Order: sequence, then C-alpha cells, then structure tokens
Amino acid sequence: MSAEIYQIIAIIIYMVAMLVIGYYAYRKTTNLNDYMLGGRDLGPAVTALSAGAADMSAWLLMGLPGAIYLSGLTSAWIAIGLTIGAYLNWVFVAPRLRVYTEVSSNSITIPSYLDNRLKGKSALLRIASGIIILLFFTFYVSSGMVAGGKFFESSFGLDYHTGLLIVSAVVVAYTLFGGFLAVSYTDFLQGLMMFIALILVPAIGIIALGGFGETVDAIQAVEPNHFSLFAGTTVLGIISTAAWGLGYFGQPHIIVRFMAIKSAREAKSARRIGIGWMIFSLLGAIATALVGVAYFNQAGQTPLDKATAETVFILLGQAVFHPFIAGLMLAAILAAIMSTISSQLIVTSSALVEDLYKKVIKSDAEDKTYVLYGRIAVLAVSIFAGFLAWEQNETILGLVEFAWAGFGASFGPVILLSLYWRKLTSQGALAGMITGAIVVVVWANIEVLKSAMYEIVPGFILSLIVAVVVSIITYKPNPAIEEEFNETNRLINENK
Repeated sequence: MSAEIYQIIAIIIYMVAMLVIGYYAYRKTTNLNDYMLGGRDLGPAVTALSAGAADMSAWLLMGLPGAIYLSGLTSAWIAIGLTIGAYLNWVFVAPRLRVYTEVSSNSITIPSYLDNRLKGKSALLRIASGIIILLFFTFYVSSGMVAGGKFFESSFGLDYHTGLLIVSAVVVAYTLFGGFLAVSYTDFLQGLMMFIALILVPAIGIIALGGFGETVDAIQAVEPNHFSLFAGTTVLGIISTAAWGLGYFGQPHIIVRFMAIKSAREAKSARRIGIGWMIFSLLGAIATALVGVAYFNQAGQTPLDKATAETVFILLGQAVFHPFIAGLMLAAILAAIMSTISSQLIVTSSALVEDLYKKVIKSDAEDKTYVLYGRIAVLAVSIFAGFLAWEQNETILGLVEFAWAGFGASFGPVILLSLYWRKLTSQGALAGMITGAIVVVVWANIEVLKSAMYEIVPGFILSLIVAVVVSIITYKPNPAIEEEFNETNRLINENK
C-alpha cells in the first residue's frame, strides 16, 4: 500500500469521526439556546480546549511555523503576546462574562449581551455588532478555506479548489446540523489532536537529526540569529507583534465559550487547562519550525522558500513518520482549520438570526424556525467565504491578521468596559465599535501605516478613547443597569 493511501485512510477516519460527532450533537439540539450556546452546560475541559482550538486555527500549524522558519524567533513575539492576552482574557473576562450574560436577560450572543447590558433604545448597537461580525468573520472563514485548499494541494497534490471544497463540505455539514454542541465537541477532539501532533512532530524530528545538540548546531549553521528574539527587529516591531494579545478580549468565537461554561466557578479550572494547552502547543509550533530549518537544509533535502514555508509541519511529518501516523498528523492540521471555521460559522449564524433577523425583523416565530434559519445562515456565509477564498491571493496569516485586528479593536474595549465600568452607554459602545472597525480597515490598506504598526494597536486605543468620551457625554443614571451591575458583582463574589 502506498504512503498516500495510508494518509488518505487516516484523513477519512478523521472526517467520519467529525460527522458522527455532528450527528450526536444534532440529536441533542432541541431549541435555539442549544443551537447557539449548547444550553450553557459545557464542562471546563471542553470549554478550554474548544476555545483553544477555535482560537488557534491553521496559523498554529502552518502560519506561525512558516513565519518562524523564515525569520526565526523574532516571529515568536506573536506567541508571547497571545499567551499573555489569553491568560488575561481567562482571568478578567471569562467568569464575569459568564455571570453578566445570564443576569442581563440570559443573553446568548455578544451583540445581544451588549444590547441588553446597555439598555439602548434603538436596535443600532445590535445591528452594528452583527454587521461587524459578518464583515470580519467572512474574511476569517475565508482564511480557513484557503488553508484547507493549501493543505490538500501540499499533502496529496490535489487541485487547490478540490481541497477547499472537501474541507468546506465536511465542516459545514456538522456545523449546520449540530450547532454549538457539535462545534464544541469536535473542537475538543481537534484540540487534543493538535496538541499531540505539535509535541510529536518536533520530538521525532530531533531524534531523526541525531539529538538536541546536533539539531541546534544544524540550525545555527544555517542562520546564526535564528534563536534570537531581537535580531532584525525594533522595539516598535516587538510591540506591534506582541499586540496580537490585545485581540483576545474581542474575539466572539472565543469569548462565546465563556458564556457557555456551566458556571463562573469552573472558569478557573478551564483557565488552567486552556493556558497549559496553549503554552505547549505554541512551543511545539515554534520547535517544529526550528527543527524544519535543520532538517530541510541538510544534504539531500530541498530548503523551503517563502512560498512553501507554511507547509513545514506537513513536510516534516511526512518525512519522519510512518505514512498512516503521518496521515493522523496531517489530520491535526485539518482539525485546526475546521475547528476555527466551525466556531466562526456558528457565531456568524447567531449574529444573522438572533441579532439581526430575530431582533430587527421578526421576533415571534417558533424556536425550530430560528434553528432552521441558523442553518441556512451557516450555508449562506460558507458560500460567500468560499467565493472569496476561490482565488488564493493572500497568505493564511495575512487574512487572520486582518480579521483578528478587526474584532480586537471593535469589540475588545467595549467588552472590557461593559464588564467593569457601569457608566458605559450604548452610544459610547456604538461609537467605539465603529471607530475600531474603521481604523483597522483604513490602517490595513495604507502600506506605510501597516508596515509601521499592526492595525490592532491604533484601532484598540482609539476605540477605547472614543467609547469612554462619548459615554461620559451621554451618561444618564439607569436603575436597571445599576441593579444588574450590582447583582453581577454579588454573584462573582459568591463564585470565587
């Protein structure tokens, strides 16, 4: 049996497992709350790993190793910034958001939480939130589809478009039918697969190179500065790269997991699991890139260039493992791709149905009707994202970078202020969100600005300033807001 057949069998086993989990979740989904938020009944392990898998996407196994393969540990500032940001997100956002969303009219989406929390008199805040989610998630989902196409093209020599369609069909199927539960359960399994793969690939690669010392010597022989965190970069460059961590506070597909955990008390356990998973996974991705430098620059191998660097994990796994095991390692990349796509699709679907259609257009239909509309929304967003991904004209990291900044700058400051500042107003939140989104879009499309600073930094800062200033100008005491804020504080203290 050829190596390719072994790998295809492993991929098929993985795909079937995802569909089976999707069917199981479909049987457990009975209403809109189940479909959008899993009935707020996730345990800490599922919450932590599903949040991690939804977060990391293909950039963990492809984008980040590719960047480090080419430029060395200077690109690791992304990982450092993300780890700090994720930890702060678990500490300051997770428990409080879990309580506040339930206290404030049992909100099941981020836009509905902001609307209920701030007691706005118009639907503008919810509409703007839904539009921002649609805008940036379309690019985010598109990045996952690009990764899927590149995966099958690099691994099996399939046409890019064929790979894109295969990945899209499977992930859309289990998301469309199983909803949030399917996304969370599959993300949990996919998170485990990613973790194991990122530990094993560099470990076996080091053994194949003769040991740790030999691997280090081989890397330094190729590029002496590859182990330096500071070579070839500037203070501004480090700040810009590490600023990825700011994005965590505003990622709807991640913080929605905080809303779904069983209780705020379990957030601490979930945080320990999630941050542990993240640290080891990021270290594995970094090690994979460095081992790849040593492996593909030895005699008889072809060094990777800018066009192929993002496939270093794929090529190294195929080189050092039995074909079937290599196939399971490859399935881990699919896991990273599909876990993020599915998470983003369910949040986009909820924005369309819960925050736009149900709130703005029609609010008296039966739950089963809204679940049907949620499934239609998943399909519609997938088709549009697939259209954007059809012409592969961006790197995976580039697409993720733009969407990440968009959410971080639009929602991050507003989420933090809504949780900790009782004087935030709906007008302030709306102005801050729009400011963040506009700054990111404009900054990202002006080359001289983008090359100087990652767009999340000015977007986040200006969004925060505008939200605070407008809130101070428009603030009026509201007894309902005061009551909910105080009740949230009381419940948080009880759950410590």
